[in-house]
Amino acid sequence: MSLIGKEIVEFSAKAYYQNQFKDIEKLDTLGKWNVFFFYPADFTFICPTELEDLANKYPEFRSIGCEIYSVSCDTHFVHKAWHSASPTIKKIEYPMLADPTGYLARSFDVYIEEDGMAERGTFIVNPQGKIVAYEILAGNIGRNSDELLRRVQALQYVYKHGDEVCPAKWEVGSKTLKPSLDLVGLL
Repeated sequence: MSLIGKEIVEFSAKAYYQNQFKDIEKLDTLGKWNVFFFYPADFTFICPTELEDLANKYPEFRSIGCEIYSVSCDTHFVHKAWHSASPTIKKIEYPMLADPTGYLARSFDVYIEEDGMAERGTFIVNPQGKIVAYEILAGNIGRNSDELLRRVQALQYVYKHGDEVCPAKWEVGSKTLKPSLDLVGLL
């Protein structure tokens, strides 16, 4: 069953954000674009490379009105310890959500029951709190924040221009398409 169009659940989670603990809830996500970036665990191997990649792109996400929430089933205390211990993770300025009960991971259908961890799942959520794009990758493959940023930009474009669609490899400023009978079979 697809998660496209599914509204995210009501939640309240502790986060390590801006060198402090903060409560984040669903209400904080409404009215803007959001990326929920699930990863297996702190103090691991591929995860810090992905989180650093996102940290490097974070200003670009913010400039287009999109918040990033990294999420693992670790506690906010573990997020803080990792942030303090790792020069790579110290670069993170976006909220690191704690999901020790797996509530959020289960609601996004990425919880691995036998391991108590989340899959590598990326979810783009629109301002109404609905999932509009997602991908779930095997645990041994890292993600690319350049492609994630491009997807958010494309989704924002079609959200604003509902009668246009973005073709493959579309980037900001590129030509879009207006679906019509005249285009059927011509592309």
